[in-house]
Amino acid sequence: MILNWLIPILWIGGLYAQTNLEKGLIAYNRKAKGSIEDRAQPAAINEAIKYYQLALDEPDAEIDAAIGLLKSYYFKGKYVSSIKDEQKAVFDKAINLALTYIDRYPQKPGFHYWYLTNLGSWAEVYGILTAAREGVAEQMKDHAMKIIALDPEYEDGGGYLMLGAVHFKSPYIPFILSWPDNEEAVKWLQKAFTTGEATPVQKVYLAQALYKEKQKNKAIAILQEVINMTPSLVEPVSDWEQIKKARVLQQKYQ
Repeated sequence: MILNWLIPILWIGGLYAQTNLEKGLIAYNRKAKGSIEDRAQPAAINEAIKYYQLALDEPDAEIDAAIGLLKSYYFKGKYVSSIKDEQKAVFDKAINLALTYIDRYPQKPGFHYWYLTNLGSWAEVYGILTAAREGVAEQMKDHAMKIIALDPEYEDGGGYLMLGAVHFKSPYIPFILSWPDNEEAVKWLQKAFTTGEATPVQKVYLAQALYKEKQKNKAIAILQEVINMTPSLVEPVSDWEQIKKARVLQQKYQ
């Protein structure tokens, strides 16, 4: 009697077995399990990477799997890995994968966005001189403008964020890198802030650019918003990163 009851359940379970893409997403959504503020454990994100890599070979899942893999590499390099050589290896994989898919699908804003997200972290790990030699600032600018042209609302104004961030962070070097401008940074970061839902990282970047423009009170008020926030259930690790940055900056600005 019990076996007769179990047979159709097992048959249905086999019929609707999870795909590699689904397994990757489920693991990715568990990436914050066991995290302490902005430091995460490796198990879930490594599982996500494994299944997304398998899903790359499945034509119907390839694009979503590649995006998922880029997001997973970023999370691992940023919030799991703590050794520089390991971070370099992760971000090298990410930017090479992203460039491959940008060549295949140049009209997909997600590949440009997650390329820049990983490239920015790659530059932080490798250092300013290496980033300058590799033309990171120009690449950030060009791909950010491409994202805006393809989908200005992608990732709550992610293209605007990237364009504002590269204007804010890149050094002004006469005759070599003369286009970075903090007024432009404020303009684009404010555009990101008002597109979709203002994210913690958008707020922290905007506060820094405003402070550089002598708008101290506005900058401190925005940082206070971030400090007062409760980390989200979806992205608690990255939220904690921005909360901690906001605390440090607010102390510096006061």
